[in-house]
Amino acid sequence: MFGIPGKQAVTLTPAAVRQIVRLMDKDHSAGLRIGVKKGGCAGMEYTMDYVADVNPMDEVIEQDGARVMIAPMAQMFLFGTEIDYETSLLESTFRFNNPNVAEACGCGESIKFKDQPAA
Repeated sequence: MFGIPGKQAVTLTPAAVRQIVRLMDKDHSAGLRIGVKKGGCAGMEYTMDYVADVNPMDEVIEQDGARVMIAPMAQMFLFGTEIDYETSLLESTFRFNNPNVAEACGCGESIKFKDQPAA
């Protein structure tokens, strides 16, 4: 596990907790699994999937009934991230307030992390 012992890698806002719990109940899932993969114009993209089982290698964050699993390869990229859920007139989406991001593409779909080699 990366980070500081006793400190969660990721925190959730109350809005994110409500949406994750709502979707866990709807899909009868074990929780939301978050990862990162290569892709997009900035080099990396977040992945999010509701899953039926917890992978024993995932870091599990539980907050007020919401469960988020962080894939092993994503843990170092997500440490210190706050996940929020925002609703506007045109969209509803999860937002990652990640202090490890150096750049984001114009469309907001991909990111480049600090100290990440160029694609």
